[in-house]
This record gives sequence, C-alpha cells and structure tokens, in this order.
Amino acid sequence: MPELPPTAELLATAVHALGGKERPGQVRMAAAVDHAIDTKQHLAVQAGTGTGKSLAYLVPSLRHAVRTGRTVVVSTATIALQRQLVDRDLPRLAQALAGPLGRPPRFAILKGRNNYLCLNKINSAVPDEPAEAELFDAFAISRLGREVQRLNEWASDTETGDRDELAPGVSDRAWRQVSVSSRECLGKSRCPFGQDCYAERARGESAQADVVVTNHALLAIDAISGIQVLPEHDVVVIDEAHELVDRVTGVATAELSAASISAAARRCAKLIDEREVDRLEGAAEAWHEILDNLPPARWDRLPEGAAQVLALIRDSAWNARTELSPPGSSTAQGDPDTAAARNFAVAAVEEVHDSAVRALTAFDEPDPAARRDVIWLAAEESRGGVPRKTVRMAPLSVGGLLRARLFGAATVVLTSATLQIGGSFDNLAVTWGLPAQSGDRVDPATANGGRAPSDTESIRWSSLDVGSPFDHAKSGILYVAKHLPPPGRDGLPPAYLDEIERLIDAAGGRTLGLFSSMRAARAAADAMRDRLSTPVLCQGEDATGALVDKFADDPETSLFGTLSLWQGVDVPGPSLSLVILDRIPFPRPDDPLLAARQRAVESRGGNGFLTVAANHAALLLAQGTGRLLRSVDDRGVIAVLDSRLATARYGGYLRATLPPYWETTDPDVVAKALRRLTADAAKL
Repeated sequence: MPELPPTAELLATAVHALGGKERPGQVRMAAAVDHAIDTKQHLAVQAGTGTGKSLAYLVPSLRHAVRTGRTVVVSTATIALQRQLVDRDLPRLAQALAGPLGRPPRFAILKGRNNYLCLNKINSAVPDEPAEAELFDAFAISRLGREVQRLNEWASDTETGDRDELAPGVSDRAWRQVSVSSRECLGKSRCPFGQDCYAERARGESAQADVVVTNHALLAIDAISGIQVLPEHDVVVIDEAHELVDRVTGVATAELSAASISAAARRCAKLIDEREVDRLEGAAEAWHEILDNLPPARWDRLPEGAAQVLALIRDSAWNARTELSPPGSSTAQGDPDTAAARNFAVAAVEEVHDSAVRALTAFDEPDPAARRDVIWLAAEESRGGVPRKTVRMAPLSVGGLLRARLFGAATVVLTSATLQIGGSFDNLAVTWGLPAQSGDRVDPATANGGRAPSDTESIRWSSLDVGSPFDHAKSGILYVAKHLPPPGRDGLPPAYLDEIERLIDAAGGRTLGLFSSMRAARAAADAMRDRLSTPVLCQGEDATGALVDKFADDPETSLFGTLSLWQGVDVPGPSLSLVILDRIPFPRPDDPLLAARQRAVESRGGNGFLTVAANHAALLLAQGTGRLLRSVDDRGVIAVLDSRLATARYGGYLRATLPPYWETTDPDVVAKALRRLTADAAKL
C-alpha cells in the first residue's frame, strides 16, 4: 500500500484549496470516520448544518480507497445531495488531492437500472401498458403522448440517459415507456444496444471508481436482494441516514392489484397459449371482486375468499411464467423486439406471482408482532376517477435485514444533521438493527416491531455528536404558542390563522410555513392573501424549485406547504427569518405500517406511542425546523402553534431532539424579536 499523508493533513489541504476555513466539528468528524474505517467499527455521526460533513467523510474515504484499492460507496436519500457530491464536492476534492494522493481520485454515480433511458425500448415497438383506468381518458393519453415525444427528443441529446438530469421531469407512466427494470433487461450481451447502454456504461464507470455515489434504494437492493448491483466495497457511508429505514422499507414493499394482474396478462398476449392468458385475466377479475367490497384498512387476516383467489393468481402466474420460458430455453430468444416483449412479460408475471405468495403466507405466524409483513388495502383515485384498490405488503421491521446484510458485510458510517432522537442515538440505531449503547438496554425490535435479533451484541459501533458551528441559543428562538388550543381535526382554527397573521406581519413576510396537510397549507395561504399585503406562495402552484427561487429572491414573500417541502428549501440570509409549524407532525392514526409497528412494541410491554409515533414526529420536527439557520449569520424564530409541545408529557422529549434554541411561550417577546430582525434586514 502506498504511504499517504494522514487524514488531518489531507483535510487541511482540501479546505485550503477550496477557499474554506478549518471547522472543529469537521476535523473531529474526519478523524472519527478515519478511525472507524481503520478499526472496522461502525460509526454514527450527528453533524449539524454548516459542519461541512461531506468533506469530513469524503476525505478519509478517498484516502482509504486510493491506499487499499477498495471502493467506498456513499449513499444519499435525495437527488439534491447526490448532485452536490458529484457535481461540486468530488470534482473539487479530486483536483485538490491529486498531488498528495499520488493520482487524481476517481468517482462515479450509480443508480438503479430503471433510472436510465433504455435505448432498446425507445427504438423498439414494445410500449408499456397504460393503466386500465386511463384507456378511455383522452387527457391522460394526450399528456402521456406529449411526454413520450419529449423523451424521444431528449434521447438524441443526453449523454448519460439519467432521468434526474431531465428538467422539467416527466410522469412515472411516461418514463416507463423508455426504461426497464433489471428483471426486464435483455442483458448487455443479448441487447442490440448493449455496447451503448447508459446503465451498463454507468456500471462500468463505477467499477473503476474509488468512490461510488448511489442512493439508499439501490444500496438496499444490493444489500438485501442477494443481487450484486454495486461494485465490491468494504466501506459504506450513509448520508441523510435518518431516512434509511423508510427508503429500505419502500424497496421491500410489494403490491398486488387487479390492474397489475391484467397488465401482466396483456403482456403475455400473443406470447403464450390464449387459455393461460384468459386464466390470468380471470384471476384479475376475481381479485377485483374481492377488493371491491372491502374498505381501505390494515388486514389482520385474509378476508373471506381471498386465500382461494390468491392461490389462483399464484398458479396462473406460475403457469404463464413457465410457458414464457420453458425449462432449457431463454427469454431472449428470437428477434430483439420479441425477446424484449418476452422479458417484460416474464418480469410482470414474476412480480404478480411473488406478491401473491407473499400475501398468502403473511398470516402463517399467529402472533401479529412476530409476522414479517404488514398488509393493508389502499384506495387511490385514478385520473379517470375510478378508485384503484391495491393490496400493499411492507416489512414490519427492516432492522434484521440491515443487520445481517449491510452491517455484517462492510464498515458503515451513518451521518445526518439529526441522528439523536430524544437526546439519544439508540432510538434510530435500533431501527437499523444495531444494539443499544445505553445502560438501559433497548430491545432492537422495539423501534419497528420486529423480533430482537440474537447476535446484535457482536456488532460494535460508536457514536459522535460534533455539534454545529451555529450558536442556536443566540441565533434562534423556539416559540411554542402555549395560549392556543390544541389542534383539532377540522382544519385550522380561527385562532391559528390570527396567530399566523400576527407572526408574519411582525416578520415582514420572510416566512416558511410547514403544515400537516395540503388542505391546511392552502387554507392558510388563502386566508393570509386576504389579510396581508405581502406575497404568499403555496406548494403546488408551481414547481418546487421555482417557488423556492421566488421565495429567496423576494424577502417579503412567504411560502407555505407541507413538511415534505422542507427538503427543497435551503435559503440562507434575510429571506427566511420565521418558520411556522401548525402542529406536531405525528403520523396519521390510520397509517397501517406505523400503527402495526406501534402495536408490536406494545405487545412486548413497550411504549408504542413514544417508540414509534413520538420518534417519527421528533425526526420530522427536527428536519423541518432545521430550515431556519442555514449559515452562521442567520437569525430567526421557529413558531410551533401546537401547544402540546410545551404542555404534554412528551413535549420535553420532542424538544430534546431539537438544537438548543432559546425557548419562550410569550407571543409579545417573539413579535418584538421579529420586528427587530425585520428592521435589521432593512438596513442591509
């Protein structure tokens, strides 16, 4: 192995080359990451906004990769962070560290196959099947046609075929016309466009890279599916780690609807015996009849008649699969179009078959808390106005999977601005399948409902909070409107609207309003437009990026939306001095997955509300309020209109997850502070 400068020296070189200055938290984090890699011990690092955490993990990662020749995988939850790493941080680091490392380090980005344009599909005559409800919807078809035409034009210009580089984006339905899943792919050697394939090119580049940037979904597929999609690696860095469990759960979630079964049958038409196609269609009709009379809800057992229909679906799909590819044959036989059509059909019937088997076996375990999956019926309005009922299956817990497949195979560094919930790393760690660190032992099942793993004690990990360069107590006020009534179910009470008006008036605009629902956000926006002279924007009125740009460009503007809006908002400076949350973001009581996890905790004698609902709320609360301070010069107020944050027993637990803001419940103190900030901003 080549002798390389120590991480501290490389970090100093990088910071100097990038025109930055040394930050104590960044130095501590880089040293901790370096130590974790050297000792092969997992690490969780909480690093507040402004720490410079990407450099703190990239520098030791690059050093390790160059020194050992082993790839380091960096995983993110959001496209925005991926772009920051690949378009800004890594190119600058590669240039700055080329000399000290002896060569320019190499990096690449890798996403799932269906994130890339498929040249075979776009040049073939194998379109995706439209949803049944859209077959007679002229608007949906014309919109789809326009989007596909745009994709065809883009296909001749793009160098990467990466969906995320297409701006503005297109609907999922349109993208499916030009992309394939890994199951549907013909394979590089059989595809007529294999040598030019965008996905294969990205895989080839990643195989030569020192650092590969990917997303949590692909990381989960690589870790839990048994299919290697990432290059061989011995270190994984998971940024935005607070979203890991949700992203892994999403990957491991399956669904089964009459529409998906019918689509699989249509895929098989002209490829197999008509009688087998008819059997699949019959199974789809039978499934529709079962679901049509049932309300959306979590299932604690299979409804009457469902087991027989699921067995019919399973057997029909298996028979179709066998006919599509008899033993000893290949799905890629014949001309490319026929081979592609056969592959799409195989992928569709395999998905239907696997989902039916999963549903059939979901209730084999009599103890609900010991079951692998949570199953529920969801109803969604389709564009044609016909409710589409779908059975969804999601894992009760992903901790066991992560423990065995992720933490058992590589050294893992997890980082985020929020990893301590209620003042402890344990609450998130146990959802990842790690053992608790505290003396008060926590069952690793209690955060998400799974059974306690038997081998967690053998997994070693450490944690570190490097703090933040911000002085939260001097820069931010946490105001809880204790005088307001607790929130109800009937929208925003008049007292809430009065409070919002008073706060925004004192702030002179400059407000980000995060609401519990789009209905509440729109109601507040409509009311404030009638009451205030300053502009108010609302999520959904334009693309999120365009709304954020307008908000940032005009300090008097306010922007309202749901908590999901915070991911797109990074507005340092005087344009944002007030963040309003209408209520504590507890999960909906009818959320089937979280309700099942809460029930599983309670069945073992734990506090389901605190372990699941309060932890969920604390995480969202921390992420939402984190939009306020984005630079060391920022000042402002976080106003929570939900009085329970100050009065309920769990209020202190939730506040312990937030940075140490100066706290008050006095509305007059807050109004004066906001007016001072407005006056100071006017002097700039």
